[in-house]
Amino acid sequence: MREAVVVSYARTGLAKSLWGGFNMTPAMSMAAHAIEHAVAKSNVEPEAVEDVYLGNGAHGAGNLARLSGLLAGLPVTTAGATIQRRCSSGLNAIALAANYITEDGADVVVAGGVESISMPNPRFRGAANMDPKTAGDVPGDLHGTDTADAVGFCFAAHEPRVTHRTLERSLSG
Repeated sequence: MREAVVVSYARTGLAKSLWGGFNMTPAMSMAAHAIEHAVAKSNVEPEAVEDVYLGNGAHGAGNLARLSGLLAGLPVTTAGATIQRRCSSGLNAIALAANYITEDGADVVVAGGVESISMPNPRFRGAANMDPKTAGDVPGDLHGTDTADAVGFCFAAHEPRVTHRTLERSLSG
């Protein structure tokens, strides 16, 4: 049976919600930063990433997973799915990514969660939570449809002989 293992991770720092360092930073900008660095640390080519699963409680905009993946430099062939399950969104995104690898045959998937409570929900202030880079000519469905920190994990399929201890050593090094 295939196993899904975390091959790298990245996250933004923590900041106070209203007056902190990420004040008025769109959730997709923070998620894109974490995704870009998680993929870079994994030594996986961005073109190999098949999908991005991203959990968000309430303050995202558009298809947050797809937008964040594109802003992170993933190709337009990489799909994105935003999961909105309130407090369990990020964990659910990671579980879905692992399932995609073990049961559906994906080789590389990015998953994580993001929230920016200093940014208004897009339903109340329009495009306020959109990254400025998403304005103008953008590829595919970067604008998406409606559906203070970010963490991204890069998952890959591995043979069962990769043990948890091997994984711990690779993540700590």
